[in-house]
Amino acid sequence: STVDKLIKKTNLALVVGTHSWRDQFMEAITVSAAGEEEEDESGEERLPSCFDYVMHFLTVFWKVLFACVPPTEYCHGWACFVVSILIIGMLTAIIGDLASHFGCTIGLKDSVTAVVFVAFGTSVPDTFASKAAALQDVYADASIGNVTGSNAVNVFLGIGLAWSVAAIYWAMQGQEFHVSAGTLAFSVTLFTIFAFVCLSVLLYRRRPHLGGELGGPRGCKLATTWLFVSLWLLYILFATLEAYCYIKGF
Repeated sequence: STVDKLIKKTNLALVVGTHSWRDQFMEAITVSAAGEEEEDESGEERLPSCFDYVMHFLTVFWKVLFACVPPTEYCHGWACFVVSILIIGMLTAIIGDLASHFGCTIGLKDSVTAVVFVAFGTSVPDTFASKAAALQDVYADASIGNVTGSNAVNVFLGIGLAWSVAAIYWAMQGQEFHVSAGTLAFSVTLFTIFAFVCLSVLLYRRRPHLGGELGGPRGCKLATTWLFVSLWLLYILFATLEAYCYIKGF
């Protein structure tokens, strides 16, 4: 309808929530056409394609699972927020355990499994969130801030809170909590260097002829994409070589 089109064009769909579990489950089990425009040029409603049915079959379990989250109408959205955080935490723990078992099965070290599989699995949601923010926001602040904010939570809250709880627990047991550094110094140093490279590229892309931190001319976009992906692959390569003692760490 015209109202739905206006909502999409003004991005008000971001603040429109669901009113009942029935709406959420109906939306989860219904196959809809992909894309922002649900109508074609003739004004008729688009029908789902074969690819839409395949993707629906592959993701229907997750759609139904997250349809169990309370609607945003309940408790002014707080119920939705709390349950979503709990489900995300549960899925993150499951992904970590599955990745560890997979690494043990194929003979990978825990550090390599964490860098490759655990990190990738837990960062994919941030990637899609940043993509959505980049498409919907006029500026690049939301998409880049989502990445930096997520890493800040992982480092300061994720590591700090877990280690604090462990230290308190072992102190109550009369023992000292000790964690060996392992390859931490090498991987953190490598990550810091690559992070400075990424920030330098983003600062350079603020020049007017490049079109801003995100987007811009096609050549500039592709070059930035390949550079960032290459840095990620190099990080995995060097971290793996150091873990298996092919290169000397510190």
